[in-house]
Amino acid sequence: MAEQVEKSFANMGLKDRGRSTVALHADDIMNNVTDVSPPIHLSTTFRYTENPDELVPESEAHGAHEGTNSFVYSRCGAPSSTRFETILSQLVNGHCLSYSSGLSALHAALVFFNPRHVSVGQGYHGSHGVMGILSRLTGMKKIDLDCPAEQLEKGDVILLETPLNPHGTSFCIESYAKKAHSRGAYVLVDSTFGPPGLQDPFKWGADMIMHSGTKYLGGHSDMLCGVLVTQRKDWYSSLADDRQYIGSVMGNLESWLGTRSLRTLEIRVQRLSQNATNLVAWLDAALHKGKPGAPETTATVTDEEASLVQKTVAKINHSSLQREDMEWLSKQMPNGYGPVFSIMMKEERIARALPSKLHFFHHATSLGGVESLIEWRAMSDASVERELLRVSVGLENWQDLKGDIVAGLKSFV
Repeated sequence: MAEQVEKSFANMGLKDRGRSTVALHADDIMNNVTDVSPPIHLSTTFRYTENPDELVPESEAHGAHEGTNSFVYSRCGAPSSTRFETILSQLVNGHCLSYSSGLSALHAALVFFNPRHVSVGQGYHGSHGVMGILSRLTGMKKIDLDCPAEQLEKGDVILLETPLNPHGTSFCIESYAKKAHSRGAYVLVDSTFGPPGLQDPFKWGADMIMHSGTKYLGGHSDMLCGVLVTQRKDWYSSLADDRQYIGSVMGNLESWLGTRSLRTLEIRVQRLSQNATNLVAWLDAALHKGKPGAPETTATVTDEEASLVQKTVAKINHSSLQREDMEWLSKQMPNGYGPVFSIMMKEERIARALPSKLHFFHHATSLGGVESLIEWRAMSDASVERELLRVSVGLENWQDLKGDIVAGLKSFV
């Protein structure tokens, strides 16, 4: 399928077009009906040709059953998921495979690499759960993300989550790629918090990219999805074969919802990221106002706002605040620093109660939707401090979100 899509894409003249144009037209090659909005294909099985002379047995197929309009059974490929993958492949500069969830995508990647060691940091606790299962089955061992290069062996994997869950802080992909490749190891970048348009891990040496597409690729809090991307066609073929037998395919309705969401990915992510950066800049300025050595800022903060923040907030985490890393970070994320950040409150009671005081933030887990979410992170992750709040910024007016936070903080002062 990958080669067919590439040829069709080139023929359509989309190779050098903008990201938003690609998101709207990369799947035009699949338009076999007059519907402007793609139909939802729910069938699990597809009729063979009625011409006996055109029937090709599986043992002789050699790819004859592959393609954007050639389907047999939906575990092997289906119209809706193929459409989603066709668009996303062009947005992420590689060959994309979709999965039933982000964790199923990670599982597929680790099954494919089959490493003896995975170098990994904190990050998403669900990823550590997947690694725990594989450790039990294969003896795979976790080693520290910043381990000496000598601890890595050929075929090992560095699992680099950047930006990092739950803080929204970033790591230098290029540095870890050089370290891995010097030892014959691979870098798998979990770019969930840095969706297409904000970050291109391949540009900095990543060997494979994964996303929990449930988040920004889906973008509406209504679908589960995982994604793996590789620039190697042989890896793509192996991953596709594995997926066929592991069976962790993306559902038909989810695939249709994903296609709908990719149409607006660029504009959503830009607005979400800018909203978050504005909020973070204001919070950081409030936290440091009047203190010696306060960083320069263009954010406007009143004395009342500064007093509220300084009495309740201990620390704010976000990539935009990594001032000492901007030499590489501004290149790695040139279009924005991501829509997620974390707030460390001074007391657990404030972190526990603040979400219930807010009107424009839903108190819920997950992230990446059009609505703003805030989570007392201890509700879903036992490994984090109980003073921690994770914030996923939505499409609301950021000044309204700021006002909501100010009103909420007044409850504790």
